Amino acid sequence: MIDMAGKVALVTGGASGMGQIIARRLADQGAKVAIFDVNEQGLQQTAAESGNITPFHCDISSLEDVNVKVAAAATELGPIDLLVHAAALMPAHTLSEHTHEGMEQLFRINYFGTTYMIRAVLPAMVQRGSGRIIAFGSIAGIALVPKMGAYCATKAAVNAYVEVLQNEIRDSGVRAHLVCPPAVNTPLVDQTLAGDSPGSILEAKKGDRLANPEKIVDAIEKGVRKDKDIIYPGEAKLLYLWRALFPKLWWKVVMKFEK
Repeated sequence: MIDMAGKVALVTGGASGMGQIIARRLADQGAKVAIFDVNEQGLQQTAAESGNITPFHCDISSLEDVNVKVAAAATELGPIDLLVHAAALMPAHTLSEHTHEGMEQLFRINYFGTTYMIRAVLPAMVQRGSGRIIAFGSIAGIALVPKMGAYCATKAAVNAYVEVLQNEIRDSGVRAHLVCPPAVNTPLVDQTLAGDSPGSILEAKKGDRLANPEKIVDAIEKGVRKDKDIIYPGEAKLLYLWRALFPKLWWKVVMKFEK
């Protein structure tokens, strides 16, 4: 990704999926890595893999918990040089059946969790005039699909927030990158498959066409090295262009999977 030897990284969603992969790679580089998650078993198992990984149980939907745990990580490991925010929730429901409570929880985790984490580390980074933030939005915030309307809305909000942020802080010495991955074969997509999943994702899973998480992380690292503002790994750029240029065709194709 970038040279992180001897530096401090904080990775949310570090107990599984791409967050876990990134945490492992950073630790292998010699970084001191704090991992945040609510999956206690996954936290402990991941931390046991390396002396460079320190686990913190953190509910990113709680502003108080985020502020307490970020402060604790900085006290124990040192000032945060890199934030990788990968934690999210991805349930599948039609909008007519998705409860208000469920949608509010989704926004607290996916959108406000993003703002809480970034705001918890950003002031100290700006004060030092250095630091890097890598935040996971999603191509789902652009290339919309049925049965995931609320998730798509949260990720559209994250995409907008991070893109505006990176331009507002461009002269501060702090870099922010927005990552918009496609559907990736991780425990996150398993949440969708366990519910009323979009047919397109079901077919991708059956056909072994979900993106490989290691390859997606490779593409993210390459994008960060090239200092890209927005990183579209895997097939995400193709999906972005398809939805932007041919929206009617996009909906015609994705809705075919629902029949």
